[in-house]
Amino acid sequence: MTVAPSTRERIVEAAVAMTTESGWSGVTMGSVADRVGVSRQTVYNEVGSKEGLAEAVILRELARFLEVVSVAFDRHPDDLVDAIRAATYGVLELARDNKLLHAVVSATHGADTELLPLLTTHAESLLTVAKQVVTERVTPYDVGLDGPHLDVAIDVVVRVVLSHVMQPTGRPAETADGIAWLAGRALRG
Repeated sequence: MTVAPSTRERIVEAAVAMTTESGWSGVTMGSVADRVGVSRQTVYNEVGSKEGLAEAVILRELARFLEVVSVAFDRHPDDLVDAIRAATYGVLELARDNKLLHAVVSATHGADTELLPLLTTHAESLLTVAKQVVTERVTPYDVGLDGPHLDVAIDVVVRVVLSHVMQPTGRPAETADGIAWLAGRALRG
């Protein structure tokens, strides 16, 4: 049985579609309302403001990336380094063809740059959620690090992967191998 998307989900989906079609500057609360078939007030009630909509768009996309991470960890329950390699590779592959990510990163002027800070300089929400999910996935493995040191290792890995999502420097497989190697070294304590 398929559950119909909520009004909020439909609003966020519309904003994602509009951003990939014509850029964030073309997204207004009124245009989203028109596309979804609800009132502008309903859009405000669901997301609060355009800034709230921007954060919802970024967090929705983050959920897609974190699903890839979860699947990778599920496939490698006995080898943390392989899980990290697979998760990194999956994330980088998803990023490579991600239309929303490309629309946000390639925006270079005016209002189109409003989303970019949510991925870079104001990425607290994104980093908090990503680190929480990775911490939950890493905890079952025997890593031999105490809590504070494990937190540092996870923070570094998440930030390095995010950096490669935003500005890839090599093929996903090579980058995933390098990040897995680094994580393996850091997680040995």
